[in-house]
Amino acid sequence: MYSRENVNRPLSRRQFIGGTMAVAAITTAGRAVIGAEEKKPVEYSRKIKIGIIGGGHRGNFVGGFIKKHGGYEIHAVADYFPEVAEKLGDNFGVDKSRRFSSLSGYKKVIESGVEALAILDVPYFYPEQARAAVDAGCHVYVAKPVAVDVPGTLMIGAAAEEATKKNRCFLVDYQLPLDQANSEVIKRIREGGLGGLAHILSFGKTAAWADPPKGPTIEDRLQHVIWLSDITLSGDTIVSYDIHIIDGLMAALGKRVVSATGSSRICRPEPHGDRVDACGVVFEFDDGALWTHVTQSLKNNADYSDLSASLFGISATAHIAYGGKVYMRGGEKHFVGDVSKSIYTDGAGRNVADFYSNITKGHFENLTVKRAVDGHLTSILGREAAARHTKLTMAELIKENKKLKVDLTGLKV
Repeated sequence: MYSRENVNRPLSRRQFIGGTMAVAAITTAGRAVIGAEEKKPVEYSRKIKIGIIGGGHRGNFVGGFIKKHGGYEIHAVADYFPEVAEKLGDNFGVDKSRRFSSLSGYKKVIESGVEALAILDVPYFYPEQARAAVDAGCHVYVAKPVAVDVPGTLMIGAAAEEATKKNRCFLVDYQLPLDQANSEVIKRIREGGLGGLAHILSFGKTAAWADPPKGPTIEDRLQHVIWLSDITLSGDTIVSYDIHIIDGLMAALGKRVVSATGSSRICRPEPHGDRVDACGVVFEFDDGALWTHVTQSLKNNADYSDLSASLFGISATAHIAYGGKVYMRGGEKHFVGDVSKSIYTDGAGRNVADFYSNITKGHFENLTVKRAVDGHLTSILGREAAARHTKLTMAELIKENKKLKVDLTGLKV
């Protein structure tokens, strides 16, 4: 919705971690590519009428899978910027009368008669949009991060619970736990393959996000994924980017942390947004196990991206990651595997297919949401403990219930 892409700027976060769609091997329920042979697309008797919020990279990327799947009709679209909404509508053949813009464009998409809503714009707005969609009886497909603060995260959790009561689907789009090799390692961790967890070391390392000077309103920050440099819009890098590996750990461990101690700093020249450049956090679990997490967003010739975690057990070690080799090394659950080189596209295609399947088959457990809530609360706890250079408990964070606010003065409502 609020993310116009500029082909002359460096690769965005989503473009980097996903690679390019043109060279990826895509697998969905509607179309499968196996080697050089292509199966005939599945024909669906039921078409789910869906709306898309967000015309940046993510909206077009996921929208491409929705269109390719064959079980959806893209009925309406919205983006804050009118020209972006028009382009998005052109891309997916949406009638001009159902292309909406401004901050309230998502409401018009909901009112247009959609059954489902794909929320793919700027995370700050996700909880409000998801809540409105559930209230209107829609199924919800949402990108991550699902929220930037505690109130928003808890709102997402409550909205998903309400969706379940209404027999509606609510799916959070993660990829790492769906990757076959990572999934196998996660399974073996859950089966006790570590022999008990001692500590974890994880990384969320990336290049610097775009951070140009601010204009008279927040409007310029809503495009070209510049919002990644504003904590109120993105949640900071530990929330917006590191959530990939943090979610993987939530899938492996099945629980959130109880406290965090950390420190962070801004050290890039001429910062305009308030995202931090370097952050170190030590999390603690209820059984005393420790988790050290390092995040970085700098242009310093480091390896361009690292989303990985090593889990050191009493008798074995496990490793999960967004690329390369993953493993359970030692013990009775030994395993080594390679992460799919198209993990981003594979995961998105699988999620679009699962969303359709869950809706049509009546699967309304909405299991991805509890994990998302645990992961986001963990990320936010890390951000806050590091920003305050202190120890902070999860109970204190939730009780505080601090809300981040964006100044929307001057924007088109």
